Amino acid sequence: MRMHSFHALRGRGRRWASLAIRIALVGLLGTLLAGCGRSMNDLERYAEQIQARKPGRVEPLPKVKPYQPFEYQAENRRDPFDSSVIAATSAKAGGHLANPELSPDPNRAPEFLETFPLDTLRMVGTMEQDNTLWALIKTPDSTIQRVVAGNYLGQNYGKIEHITDAGIELTEIIPDGFGGWREREGFIALSE
Repeated sequence: MRMHSFHALRGRGRRWASLAIRIALVGLLGTLLAGCGRSMNDLERYAEQIQARKPGRVEPLPKVKPYQPFEYQAENRRDPFDSSVIAATSAKAGGHLANPELSPDPNRAPEFLETFPLDTLRMVGTMEQDNTLWALIKTPDSTIQRVVAGNYLGQNYGKIEHITDAGIELTEIIPDGFGGWREREGFIALSE
């Protein structure tokens, strides 16, 4: 009876494991290459169908009319952009003139919601606390602020006059275009 040494048996086991790994790798490589040899007949048929189509017609570009310069020849007439003429015309017609008593208060500290344009603020609801109706305003950075009548909104000194469940009524002070100020009514409706 022959006795094999432990090291001899261990060496044969390694050879068998190495041979098994090689066979498995060859089988895996063969499977992968078999998948690459797939027929592309359907793709070739589709390409032939597309090439067999009639080409489409491209409409010609429209003719460009040559530029005809216009020469302004009213040097002896009034300047259409002279604001003093517009202000005088507005005064005769009873239009909005600069109100000397109306102007933003330069000593009032601006409130947080005055940093946002009015059209970027959304009223998202109301809440009542101690018999006071608060409006909930969503800012462009998605924070919710609460305001009451007397607070200011927007970049045109918009003072909140009245809050209802349907929206906020406010009065803005805007430049009138002639160096003065005028009031403008505004409204922010409840967003859905």
